Amino acid sequence: MTIRVATTVMLTVGLAACAPKAQPLVGTPTPAKLPALSIDSRPHVLRFTWTYKDETFEANGDGAVRVQGPDRARLDFFLRNGMAGGYAILLGDSLVTPGADFVKRLLPPPPLLWASLGRLAVPATPDTTARMDGAILRADLGVLRGKDASGADGRAWRLAITGTDLQRVERIEGGKVVEWLDRQRGADGQWRVQYVHERGKRRLTIAVTDTMFVEGFDAAIWRRS
Repeated sequence: MTIRVATTVMLTVGLAACAPKAQPLVGTPTPAKLPALSIDSRPHVLRFTWTYKDETFEANGDGAVRVQGPDRARLDFFLRNGMAGGYAILLGDSLVTPGADFVKRLLPPPPLLWASLGRLAVPATPDTTARMDGAILRADLGVLRGKDASGADGRAWRLAITGTDLQRVERIEGGKVVEWLDRQRGADGQWRVQYVHERGKRRLTIAVTDTMFVEGFDAAIWRRS
């Protein structure tokens, strides 16, 4: 019994150590008012290349995401050399990954997956604090109790926003950055997205290669089976 408990404690400590400590929020205090961060209301398709790596699995390929505002997206992933792939359907805060298990393995949870498309969709929280760091609005959301996310109770979210572009979202638990998503525009104007799960040692990188607006999508693409 004692050995089992000790092993559990050691494992818990080891997992916590894998996640970096959240640093205090930087910048000058500013009113906690966030800009509207939503997806373009026009139906559009983003084509991309992707790479994924964790401790036991590695893959890459290309794909496409069909986006329909305000809160619908379908992601299709194809493995390199024309091998079979898989898909995921994101409807509001629901993520469904029928078929290939590897797609479920690739993707972040819905709030971070929406963040990859520039939409803020983190769960409602009681407190928000914000600071301006040059042109970047940095904001923490959670049960803050007069603190920031580095000292929040339980789970908190940290955002970095430039203008109306959502650039980074971090999920913080117990003062540790458990997972994060970062998005930056490349020289070609297309987005480059990186998702990292610190404790799971998972990393997904996506580079958008083309954006195309369309008239609409067949309703069949949103079916979950």
